Amino acid sequence: MSVAPKNNSSSDDSKALTTSALTKDLISTAIITLLVLIPIVAMKTVIGQGIISIVYRFGMAFALTGIVVGTRLFLHLFVWHKAPSAGSKSTLTSGLKSVSFSETITKYIAPGLLIFALLFPVFTFFHPIWDKRVMDLAVYILIYIMLGWGLNVVVGLAGLLDLGYVAFYAVGAYAYALLSTVYFPQWFGTGILPWAFYITLPVAGLLAATWGVVLGFPVLRLRGDYLAIVTLAFGEMIRLVLVNWFSFTNGPQGISVPKITFFGLPFKDAPGSFSDFFGIQFNRIHFYIFLYYVILTLALITYFVTKRLRRLPIGRAWEALREDEIACRSLGINTTTTKLTAFAIGAMFGGFAGSFFAARQGFVSPESFVYIESALILAIVVLGGLGSQIGIVFSAIAIMGSFELFREMDFMKVVLPSGTEPIQFRMLAVGLAMVLMMRFRPRGFVTKREPTVFLKEKKSVSGDLVAEGHG
Repeated sequence: MSVAPKNNSSSDDSKALTTSALTKDLISTAIITLLVLIPIVAMKTVIGQGIISIVYRFGMAFALTGIVVGTRLFLHLFVWHKAPSAGSKSTLTSGLKSVSFSETITKYIAPGLLIFALLFPVFTFFHPIWDKRVMDLAVYILIYIMLGWGLNVVVGLAGLLDLGYVAFYAVGAYAYALLSTVYFPQWFGTGILPWAFYITLPVAGLLAATWGVVLGFPVLRLRGDYLAIVTLAFGEMIRLVLVNWFSFTNGPQGISVPKITFFGLPFKDAPGSFSDFFGIQFNRIHFYIFLYYVILTLALITYFVTKRLRRLPIGRAWEALREDEIACRSLGINTTTTKLTAFAIGAMFGGFAGSFFAARQGFVSPESFVYIESALILAIVVLGGLGSQIGIVFSAIAIMGSFELFREMDFMKVVLPSGTEPIQFRMLAVGLAMVLMMRFRPRGFVTKREPTVFLKEKKSVSGDLVAEGHG
């Protein structure tokens, strides 16, 4: 006698949160966190010369509250209420509600991150210690987010494993260095130097894209491990050229380059500077804030261009190439131009980031473009989820932020051997985290993908049926 299957829709429905319930949960979490942090973190007593005074640190309390709320939102979206698997019995009954909830909330993640990024410099004014250091860390993370989005075109969308992406990063940096210090002064005089970054930026992207095409031609017939080996060799070749071509690149000694200016106004305490032009007191934080908004603008351009390209025929050709190159050829898609465009566009964004890096540092040398940089960028893309732009943001913050976190772990010196610094264990910790991620979430932080093309309605497909998460 057959037994009717048990209906689990009621229990599944109770687990799925609605948008209003999630909003109430996050608001209540923020209120409770603030009530706990205000007496502990926001108000600090300081004893000086027999007088007790109170130092208010509301900026730190609000920042920690934002971290707690963001973590809880992340857990709601990707851990507690993730999309059902292909073999789940409740896929037909409760899958639609779970997917609709996820799709509804996902719409607000990108705008929320954008608003937070735009207002982030405002938070630094609430805490005097956070200004320069935190802004510089934010710029550092945004550079790797931009690099991750650029490599995502090659690895995540086109499925071409590239281990030499740092070469294009180096091309962009040295393009700015050589043009601003050697060729622009010879061609146009020194008066053009304050505008060197804005003129060199598109040139650096074009040169990096050209080298992307140069790399793409020899590897047209290669895939998988063989492609990875060739791209790794290409990255090392570029680095060795920078080290040994002393007359052109100044070798290991590097090149000192002019830093970025505010459209010709340098950030100095002198006449004709940024502070003098606007009639404000000189403060070094102005330079870091401007750097932050410049790299944020470049990263957003990378994001929106990549997102738009994915919806165009070339983006669909990349995804078809990633899924099955033989089927892609059988459909009449020119895989040669498809691969070359992926390499060129990804390299162009790497060149933009390299040019900004040089203008930010004021100095470039081959030591900044070693293989470990390519490995970190690839790790950011893989941990975030191949093809996922939002996932790359989370993974870049986690990986690059953890590096700086180890600088603050001086309390570990008590248990560590003498002369050992906690920062020496940062790569070990990141490697262990990557192993655990590949064990428990092999498709990265974000496994859901919006379909590029759909008929009438979007349908969530299990990650077991497509190459990169949900289609």
